[in-house]
Amino acid sequence: MGAEREFAIARRMDKIDASGIRKVFDLAATMKDPINLSIGLPDFDTPDPIKEAAIAAIRAGQNRYTQTQGTAELRAAIAALLQKEFGWTDDRPILVTSGVSGALMLAFEVLVDRGDEVIILDPYFVMYSHLVNLADGVPVRVDTYPDFRPDPGKIEAAITPRTKLIVINSPCNPTGAVYTRAELEAIAAIARRHGLLVISDEIYDFFCYDDPFVSMAGIYEHTLLMRGFSKSYAMTGWRMGWVTGPRNVIEKMTMLQQYSFVCAPSMVQAAGLVALQTDMTAEVAAYRRKRDMVFEALGPAFGLVKPGGAFYAFVPAPPGTTATDFVTKAIANNVLVIPGNVFSEKDTHFRLSYATTDAKLAEGLEILKRLA
Repeated sequence: MGAEREFAIARRMDKIDASGIRKVFDLAATMKDPINLSIGLPDFDTPDPIKEAAIAAIRAGQNRYTQTQGTAELRAAIAALLQKEFGWTDDRPILVTSGVSGALMLAFEVLVDRGDEVIILDPYFVMYSHLVNLADGVPVRVDTYPDFRPDPGKIEAAITPRTKLIVINSPCNPTGAVYTRAELEAIAAIARRHGLLVISDEIYDFFCYDDPFVSMAGIYEHTLLMRGFSKSYAMTGWRMGWVTGPRNVIEKMTMLQQYSFVCAPSMVQAAGLVALQTDMTAEVAAYRRKRDMVFEALGPAFGLVKPGGAFYAFVPAPPGTTATDFVTKAIANNVLVIPGNVFSEKDTHFRLSYATTDAKLAEGLEILKRLA
């Protein structure tokens, strides 16, 4: 092989950098038995009936492309869920995607023109700002500190003539905040006044520990609703989600999927039919207990705001130190957590994922308390 040659990279790639989460993930691969509280990866395995359905589909020859929008059977099953939850009886368009991440990428590419502004509540899932940047849009971050509740006044103050979208994520990664009906109604009222579309990322909808989950889709008619299978059924590597919303938007997203992802994996769509019928209440209860372990250990010591859902805590760094400095100490003590500036304009908190065994979690919490 000849000498390495560097080729010119498209300028759009200057707008993103390597994920801080992935950096920690790569670091974990080099460490001997770390206490990994960094990655949002369920520690329970995919339920056996879902695995068996995928295997049966492969053996039955369901290994070809499906329709771009997903199989009719899976879309019908999703429509039945929507009817049960929201009472929708109309023929709403549904697009099965390669994960909610795939849905987000399609949505931003379809909706965001150069200079369009997208309101994102800070702290936020890291992918949002990068995908807006790739679409030549402008991420507008609205601060939700210190309690991570959405402030309608701040959201409305951030709206300009260039605002195109509001993105919400409840339950939230990285904070674990779960928005109340009143908070969602306030955001919906703002969106309605300004004629904005709302993207509602509901990938953690199963994981609500104190109050019932409330979806923006049942409140605001102009919502692009995104859900997935990765977190709820421990299918992170299977790459499947779905989205529904305004017909013209879904049609364009479907067209773009045809020329990008093509379709979600065929055997995973077959398994998705079984997943939608699988009871995950025991797994959710286990994560409620883990949430309680985290809050009991770190609430008083760190001043942690109690997370209501997902499987994360966004923990304040001890006074007098940045989150990055504290995370460096934690990693030196074999505990992997993520500095908050990966998810935020601020470097005051760190994200802890409690998606691990109770034993590992307890061990990691003791080390963090000692470091504080």
